[in-house]
Amino acid sequence: MRNLWLLLLIGGLVLSACSRPASAQSSADTQKAIENIGSDTIVNLALAWAEAYQKIRPEVRISVSGGGSGTGIAALINGTTDIANASRKIKDEEVKDAEKNGIQPHEIQIARDAIGVIVNPNNPVQELTLQQISDIYSGKITNWREVGGEDRPIVLLSRETNSGTHVYFLEEVVRLGEKNNKTLFSQDTLLLPSSEGIIAEVRQNPNAIGYDGLGYITPEVKTLAIANKPDSEYVKPGAATVNNGQYPIARSLFMYTNGEPTGDIEDYLDWVLGPDGQKIVGDLGFVPLQ
Repeated sequence: MRNLWLLLLIGGLVLSACSRPASAQSSADTQKAIENIGSDTIVNLALAWAEAYQKIRPEVRISVSGGGSGTGIAALINGTTDIANASRKIKDEEVKDAEKNGIQPHEIQIARDAIGVIVNPNNPVQELTLQQISDIYSGKITNWREVGGEDRPIVLLSRETNSGTHVYFLEEVVRLGEKNNKTLFSQDTLLLPSSEGIIAEVRQNPNAIGYDGLGYITPEVKTLAIANKPDSEYVKPGAATVNNGQYPIARSLFMYTNGEPTGDIEDYLDWVLGPDGQKIVGDLGFVPLQ
């Protein structure tokens, strides 16, 4: 009798399992995942893209995290991400490291951005040249009085070294885009882990100067007009001045994949580069490609 009841119980469990809806049984198998890691400049944009795309393709799960361009590219090199976000171009040595692991980095430009130089709203300085910014961040200029401001010490703020924005600003602004220029950030520069952190510090410190991607700059800080040279036009960052080439601190934003994307990754990136994806670029304060 005991064996009979045991057989009936097992039979009931099998029937119960077989009667579950097919969608419930296969949901785990049909769920597709895309891992997306990297630039903190791009992370909010990538999150907005992922949220919008998953409404169209709910079966595709897109996991987004930041950590900096260096972190994203390292993950691509190690084969632990599908897409690496970067606010700078991949370096030659990074490509070589990737190739050693059988990874072929493929570059996709996904948007454009301007880096705004920002100060506290109470700071009377309105404009700077690239040379003045270089001299400030390298420690040659240490008082706001030297660039038309008040007699106050300059507090230098920067992103951390793993940030693509940090690398770009060092190479194109502090070093003025000169390949053989070895100028470094002043040792007095405070390195902050996030774009939001720079905004917060500039907002509360009247002596501070910082830089941030256009999509992160808020009305609580003042964005300076920048000129290539003293006799050049001073220009503020914006979509129009980036697209017409007037603003001197503008860059491209990238995603990197292992080889040309295929399948769900290709479909997703095609959407990112299409009208719906590029509309989100503009909505978040970056510069669309089209």
